[in-house]
Amino acid sequence: MSRISSLHTASHRHPIDVVRPSEKISDFFASHVFTLEKMRSYLNQDVYEKVAHSIDNGLKIDRELADHVAAAMKSWAINMGATHHTHWFQPLTGATAEKHDTFFMKTETFKGIENFNANQLVQGEPDGSSFPSGGLRDTHEARGYTAWDPTSPAFIMEIGDYGKTLCVPTVFISYTGHSMDYKGPLLKSLEYLEKAAVPVCHLFDKNVTKVIPTLGWEQEYFLVDSALFLERPDLQLCGRTLFGSAPAKGQQLSDHYFGSIPERVYAFMLDLETEALQLGIPLSTRHNEVAPGQYEFAPIYNDLNLAVDQNQLLMDLMERVAKRHLLRVLLHEKPFAGLNGSGKHNNWSMRTDTGINLLKPGKTPKTNLMFLTFFVCTIKAVNEYDNLLRASIASAANDHRLGGHEAPPAIISVFIGKTLTQVLDEVAEKVKKGSMDEYDSQDLKLNIHNLIPDVLIDNTDRNRTSPFAFTGNKFEIRAVGSSANCGWPMTVMNTIVGKILNQFKTDVDDLVTKGDKKDSAILRVIKNYISDSKRICFEGDNYSDEWKAEALSRGLKNVTSSAYAFDFYDDVEVESLFEESGVLSIAELKARVEVWNTIFYQKTEIEAKLMNELIATYIIPAGIKYLNELLENIRGLENISESKIAPTAQRYIVAEVANRINVLNEKRGQMKDAIAEYRIIEHAGTKAKAFADHIKPLLAEMRKEADMLEQIIADAIWPFPKYRELLFTR
Repeated sequence: MSRISSLHTASHRHPIDVVRPSEKISDFFASHVFTLEKMRSYLNQDVYEKVAHSIDNGLKIDRELADHVAAAMKSWAINMGATHHTHWFQPLTGATAEKHDTFFMKTETFKGIENFNANQLVQGEPDGSSFPSGGLRDTHEARGYTAWDPTSPAFIMEIGDYGKTLCVPTVFISYTGHSMDYKGPLLKSLEYLEKAAVPVCHLFDKNVTKVIPTLGWEQEYFLVDSALFLERPDLQLCGRTLFGSAPAKGQQLSDHYFGSIPERVYAFMLDLETEALQLGIPLSTRHNEVAPGQYEFAPIYNDLNLAVDQNQLLMDLMERVAKRHLLRVLLHEKPFAGLNGSGKHNNWSMRTDTGINLLKPGKTPKTNLMFLTFFVCTIKAVNEYDNLLRASIASAANDHRLGGHEAPPAIISVFIGKTLTQVLDEVAEKVKKGSMDEYDSQDLKLNIHNLIPDVLIDNTDRNRTSPFAFTGNKFEIRAVGSSANCGWPMTVMNTIVGKILNQFKTDVDDLVTKGDKKDSAILRVIKNYISDSKRICFEGDNYSDEWKAEALSRGLKNVTSSAYAFDFYDDVEVESLFEESGVLSIAELKARVEVWNTIFYQKTEIEAKLMNELIATYIIPAGIKYLNELLENIRGLENISESKIAPTAQRYIVAEVANRINVLNEKRGQMKDAIAEYRIIEHAGTKAKAFADHIKPLLAEMRKEADMLEQIIADAIWPFPKYRELLFTR
């Protein structure tokens, strides 16, 4: 199918009818999830209470209890129409993985039964040989294990009319016990943070027994018509356009943002929401984003581990449901040059089992001080581990987006707003002067809630240029990429904050031992932490050149390439942080860095090879075809006797097209040589840097020439759907 016929097909699409199970979402929410409520109905009361207690308190579930859970899970799943089960896990590919096994088991009498027991629930054995391991095991050492995560409920995945599968969330480890996924370290970081946070909470409230990090993600994405998508090999293989001339109209009018949702897109959203809600994903927001063709979903916040699982599941759903609507989802961080890219803002906070959001300012001196403690400790954690946080959001795709005037720059800083900046300054100054030593008699009022008629003003404005911004009762980590598994940056956040909370408790205890009153000691430590963290706080425009210069003077790094950001993991303090916290061993950390470097250069190499191929087989032939038409026109004019029409314009265009074809062909050779030179480098980190320094600039140069040809060559001859068609055809 040609570009023109594909465009005709795309422009005549109609929305697909979507029927929800019920008008009320509450009637079908989590209908496909094996919740505790469903578990209760399939288990006797005694067994249910033991299982619920174990899950709630993070205790191991023994095989006897697991057998009861497996039987209940099987009965529920079969009643739902499931025929297979799978361990659902998150390997270092960034995607999810699953291997389906049937419930059916043949008996000796050639009849058969449905079977699912504790062994099948608790442990699986997928082939680990083809998953990235970073050198933790050789290819011939294929064995890997998946292990049940009881804190994330099992669910039924329904694929159209083709069948239903019971999915059990699991961790993925190697035969040697090394973590080979994103979930395992995340669970360990949650435990580490809780153990650090609870003793700090006890300084204010002895009733707290658990601290649970929470997450609310915002998922940005693009949609394009399937027919046009299939005419773009770069979108198919790379997820982004390797070339494409900017359309006359892009996002400059800001008329797409929060505008009316196109009907086909609305139908897709409604269909996706229905499936997501059945799977317990509490989507609450949908809207047009800034760039044409760009949209966003966001859920109600959830406990962090479950929120990460739900985001991974949603990305799978998005691609599948979009195809049903003859659309394709683009989750790449920068599918279209010159337009806003897509991120996944991670709104992170902590709650207690007593119902307190630890990052929400309270109404009393006691809760205000509790808030200030966790607030300041979080800022200090970012200050001490800013480079690690930068590394946690690093990827080849995110490099195209960071600092692109729609996303935060690569410089990590913290925005807290004028009001809270003033509060911290006042606290630090009063402690310095000794006027808050007798804290018990002080009335610590933050005065950060202001009410004007009908509008409750937040205690901070929203700085869209900041990579790490406080937004009233949470920190928003804006730099996470749209295609990323948000479990890793959240693992880093949990770990660094846990480290500082441990340090805070030790520092307070030391002062109390020396004779300070508890509240006075807390305030002194807070004051010191505020002073320590001044360099990381910035309230201005993170895009400005002035900030880049100021950041440098503060000792903040501006590492724009992920190939170099990965080096931040190769630090003794970082290695000690992960090893001492128990989140990752040094071997597991180094393996991940090897994997991420490898993915970086492999994706860059794929783009380079495809660019070479498309230029040779699509763009240059299109240019030659146009040249032939122009030359035929020139000859025709020259053959007309007594013609007074000189083909001046045609000759000018011929020269320009021919020159650009020659430049492209020359750069193709340079690219081929560069790939051959750098791909033989053995060390993954060195190879990633070589591809970043030499291959990516060549890609940009080749794109520039191809985009200029697109603006010259006759529209009917250009082989690929153009930006205006990809972005505006709905």
